[in-house]
Amino acid sequence: MGFFEKLRSRPAAKAQIRSGQQHPFGMLDNYVPLGGGDVRLYRAIREAVPVLDAAVMKIIRLAGGFSVVCGDKRAEGELAEFLRTVDTGRAQRGIDAFLDNYLDSMLTSGRAVGEIVVDGHREIKALLCADVCDVQVREGVSPLDFVICARGQTGLFEPLPYQELILFTPFNPETASPYGVSMFRSMPFLAEILLKIFQSIGVNWERAGNVRFAVTYKPQGDIIDKAYARERSEQIAREWSAAMQSGKNGSVRDFVAVGDVDIKVIGADNQILDSEVPVRQILEQLVSRTGIPPFMLGLNWSSTERMSAQQADLMTSELTAIRRSLNPVIEKICDLWLRMHGYACDFEVDWEPINLQDYVEEARAALLSAQAQALELKLSEGGSL
Repeated sequence: MGFFEKLRSRPAAKAQIRSGQQHPFGMLDNYVPLGGGDVRLYRAIREAVPVLDAAVMKIIRLAGGFSVVCGDKRAEGELAEFLRTVDTGRAQRGIDAFLDNYLDSMLTSGRAVGEIVVDGHREIKALLCADVCDVQVREGVSPLDFVICARGQTGLFEPLPYQELILFTPFNPETASPYGVSMFRSMPFLAEILLKIFQSIGVNWERAGNVRFAVTYKPQGDIIDKAYARERSEQIAREWSAAMQSGKNGSVRDFVAVGDVDIKVIGADNQILDSEVPVRQILEQLVSRTGIPPFMLGLNWSSTERMSAQQADLMTSELTAIRRSLNPVIEKICDLWLRMHGYACDFEVDWEPINLQDYVEEARAALLSAQAQALELKLSEGGSL
């Protein structure tokens, strides 16, 4: 009986971060909010402009996977199995799924918050991503002294009891924004103009597909025509409305009128502005901020659709910087798992190599290099060309 009572007394795994929908207010002293209107704005921009949403997804996919190399091979195998099967919530498993959500929040919101959920059996039960709007930071006397706070039972922001289990990563922190800035920070102005252009295009095409008519009746100079001008105008209006209504119902009805009747399409003389140039200029600015080559997003702006060596090098450096931001999170998770299971071995995060080069161009370059080496060898042996 004592054994089963001991099993029942072990605490269950619980998440620390609570949703912020329970109370609309919180203490403001020494708090730095990590969300709010700016985060909602960035998410709206990403939802409204599909190219930007595709760019974020491309960055997440291009970040690639990794493996952890340990000095103890037994620990390495068990750690790899844990990273492959750990629960990440919402019917997902594996640290790759966790890092995808974590990196998505970091790029969109400018920061990412996660949590390591443990139980009483020396096991990490789950890795969960949290909404940055549900978390705030309380700063101390120095930038090194800060704690992560979330809403407690009373609805007020309180320091989380186990800070060592909280994962926090700022994206491109600056002096004025030490807790990270979003990739969409410089986009609201241009995105607003782009959406206005698309909105006007939609209105113009709706008007072109559902035309409005101006029916003008001009009475003649005789007395009878002038005397019955009002009655004839009302009759023309009724007949025109009946003809238009029949067209909506799928039938064809002729419109017959007596006298001088002029029918014109409203706005037929107006010319729709060419939107190709301004839309391209705005998209060039937006896409350049993401660092993704345009052709990878379906934008054919150049005569070639292959990535140059310079573009590949720049893209590789961008992805390497993102990997450096994720390394502390991965190392913290792995270090905690190893210590909880009694392993004291060293480990290293080994990322998969980034290969964005053109295989055809690489093969041609290798062939030319081999031919040059063969020619040099022949000349060194005293041969002739």
